[in-house]
Amino acid sequence: MAILAESPADRIHSAMPRTDTAKLELATPSGDHRTRPRRRGRALDMAILEATIVEIDKYGYAAFSVERVAERARASKASLYRRWPTKVELVLAAVYDLLRDPAAAADTGSLRGDLLALLRSAAELLAGPAGTAIRGLISDALRDPEYAARLRNYTRGRSVAAMADIVRQAIERGELPSGTITMRQLDAGLSVMRFYFLTHGGRVPDRVIIEIVDEVMLPLLHAAAVSQP
Repeated sequence: MAILAESPADRIHSAMPRTDTAKLELATPSGDHRTRPRRRGRALDMAILEATIVEIDKYGYAAFSVERVAERARASKASLYRRWPTKVELVLAAVYDLLRDPAAAADTGSLRGDLLALLRSAAELLAGPAGTAIRGLISDALRDPEYAARLRNYTRGRSVAAMADIVRQAIERGELPSGTITMRQLDAGLSVMRFYFLTHGGRVPDRVIIEIVDEVMLPLLHAAAVSQP
């Protein structure tokens, strides 16, 4: 089955190691960053991304402060802006740094199990500061068509890559025949879950995840496979 690859925009962050949010400290930054040990290179990048998630978790998206992020990361504002020129780009980078590598997709032994694992992982992410950030980012995107297009590239790339891996695993197990499936078909189930998250607020219930897998994703994937010549 030919699977569409993740977008180039998504690969900007896929090489970065994942952030462990359990290790993030919510202490208020204090002191002058210039008097403390300086981080450089990858260590500074990760410190900034971690500080960004802490900032969102503590203050939300609307009250997000680049100054507090720089202070917490022991960095200058100039070093932040050299890497991420805008608040939107910084928050996007931090959110997608939290996403697991699509290559690490769960292999539960069945297509249904893999789809449930993927959606449950996404729901867990959306229930935390990443979900708060995504709501704010979408609100900004509604006022800027160019930014909205960039946001779509970011959001679809990683999810489509994860779905592509799951479909490949199903083909290798003989659950699906080889053939062609489109990006729209790969993204359909996750799009339904994202819509539920945006319109209902709070954590996506597990019953909704099961319904999306059983009533949307599985029928769509099997129908797409059967329709191949």
